[in-house]
Amino acid sequence: MTHALPGYLCPEDGTRADVRTAPWCCPVCAGPWDLDFTPDPASALEPSAGPNSLWRYAAALPLPGAFSVSLAEGNTPMVPLAERVHAKLDYLMPTLSFKDRGAVMLAEVARRLAPRRVVADSSGNAGAAVAAYCARAGLSCEVFVPEGTSERKTGRIRAHGAAVRVVPGGREAAAEAARAAADGAGVFYASHVFNPYFLHGTKTYVYEIWEAMSGRLPEALVVPVGNGTLLLGAALAVEELGRRGVRAPALIAVQAEAVAPLASAFAAGAQDAEPVAQLPTLAEGIAIPAPPRARQILAAVRASGGTFLTVPDDRLREAQADLARRGLSVEPTAAACWAAVGPLSPTDPLQGRTAVLPLCGAGPK
Repeated sequence: MTHALPGYLCPEDGTRADVRTAPWCCPVCAGPWDLDFTPDPASALEPSAGPNSLWRYAAALPLPGAFSVSLAEGNTPMVPLAERVHAKLDYLMPTLSFKDRGAVMLAEVARRLAPRRVVADSSGNAGAAVAAYCARAGLSCEVFVPEGTSERKTGRIRAHGAAVRVVPGGREAAAEAARAAADGAGVFYASHVFNPYFLHGTKTYVYEIWEAMSGRLPEALVVPVGNGTLLLGAALAVEELGRRGVRAPALIAVQAEAVAPLASAFAAGAQDAEPVAQLPTLAEGIAIPAPPRARQILAAVRASGGTFLTVPDDRLREAQADLARRGLSVEPTAAACWAAVGPLSPTDPLQGRTAVLPLCGAGPK
């Protein structure tokens, strides 16, 4: 039986498109797509009866029918960090980062569309995740990376059978090369920024918290933000669970002090973010100078009653070391939230609220 895939919807101008024939971005404004999909709040959501993966939330996911792509991703544990703060260990995913949540969705969509090849752009975790799930799905995959990307990272991508295309220039140059390739016939662009199916994968992070907390959510969700894929997924889940009567938490977004266009825009009361310089920071994973979904991220944080926090590199380094002393080995970006709200913070941004933060990427791999 063939099941139709929910179509794309542009959040800026309302343009709609069929997933099977749509370009990778809105043809009117060139912005990222949203998905024309809302789960039925009356449908039964019984994750304990589902598989030991994020597919246990099938009733809330936009992929009808049977799925076949999985590496038993999701269902990651939560551990206490402080009296009212828990960490969710998303670095225990199959490819060692939360990006698996979105990558498995993109691979399943691509499997159903049967393209000649899948292309992606990444300098790290997203590339490894897309390569792994394409391998699982039997799809040909190419990942475009900026020059200077370490052999450690490209080696992880190649190990899954994906081709690595090194592009002269920085991260944006690699993205432009991937998008040029995506315009070709028979190509699926597995973009963790522009493709909304990725966001519907990351929203399972919050569904798992809801399940672990017996049908509740904490008073705050603290999330690292660069392109905002985890935060926007969290916002989707909060909205969907709200229709089921679950009280919504505040979204607290964390950026690196060196590259913080969203935090600056939030503080200025702006609806969109101006691009900033690409300065060096330990938190490479969230150092995004011009996030394509800036307007959506800012709106989601404001609507939740949340805020933005920034952390300098010295506190990031200290937080990473503090987590390691607690038995949790994570990459610097994954320490950003603990640096922002943990004991190293000069203030108490949580103000006694219960909170969950993600440790979203493993340390030395």
